Amino acid sequence: MLGSWDAVLLVALAAVVIVAAATVEGVGSPRFYRFVALEAIPIALIALPMTLVVITGEIDLSVASTVGLTCSVLGQLWHLGVTSLPLLIGLSLLLGAVLGAVNGVFVTVFGLPSLAVTIGTLALYRGLAYVVLGDRAVADYPPAWTRNAVAPVPGTVVPWFVLVLAALAVAFGVLLYATPVGRSLYAMGNNAEAATFSGVAVLRTRFWLFVATGAMAALAGVFWTFRFASARADNATGLELAVVAAVLLGGVSIFGGRGGLVGVLAAVALLVVLRNALQLANVPANTLTIVTGSLLILSVVGPNVVRATRERWRRRRPTTTVEGTPS
Repeated sequence: MLGSWDAVLLVALAAVVIVAAATVEGVGSPRFYRFVALEAIPIALIALPMTLVVITGEIDLSVASTVGLTCSVLGQLWHLGVTSLPLLIGLSLLLGAVLGAVNGVFVTVFGLPSLAVTIGTLALYRGLAYVVLGDRAVADYPPAWTRNAVAPVPGTVVPWFVLVLAALAVAFGVLLYATPVGRSLYAMGNNAEAATFSGVAVLRTRFWLFVATGAMAALAGVFWTFRFASARADNATGLELAVVAAVLLGGVSIFGGRGGLVGVLAAVALLVVLRNALQLANVPANTLTIVTGSLLILSVVGPNVVRATRERWRRRRPTTTVEGTPS
């Protein structure tokens, strides 16, 4: 664990928190970490299923557009007089699952590469969001709902929705680490053909992963709408970059077959804390984009360097004979 990429990320997170708290005014305040948590929630919600998708060797770049389309449909239905918000939330989750299923069908039924498919649906879903809502913003939701979306756990500054995120993280963790399905995801990422011959339902599993990613993106869209009390077609534009950066920086191999949720969640926290600290330090937005891009490159190079170093260290360690003397 001490030599793993997860440990490197946790150390980096602690270092960023300590340095930022000492050098940037406001970083050490509870208010700062409340906003960090609120910003991290939608990224982490989508990163959970995205981790599983990338482990299998696939990717979904349409998640931010799914968030935008979900927000637009929710806002338009509210504007048209559908006033039952629980019903609207349920319909939003169903819509997200359908949008994810569309990606899954193209990938599993038609055999198209997920990168090309989801780049196409990224544009398609965002365009549909503008068709549904145009340039308008729907912002007349009940104040109780918008306040409760960002309300803290009593006695703390932690938003209560973090508890929902934690429960979902545990569920995804159990699925990945403690079930045959989770083990099959790594097998699919390493060699899909061998996994098929081993009895893994590769195509069906991939399809449901895309459905799960769409549904979680829709949940992020619902949270986004109520957090900002506004449904717009351009909600979450560019969010897919943050999600992919967090997944890859978290140690998940872009080629599949390697990675886990602990590193991904640590990477989400690192990215959000760093970004908010730089904003408080009045760093220009263009520089923030450069930092995100640099971390994305680091996410590809860093884990490979750590793994190579660990392998060299293992090979240099002396082996022992039965008597306990070095061989």
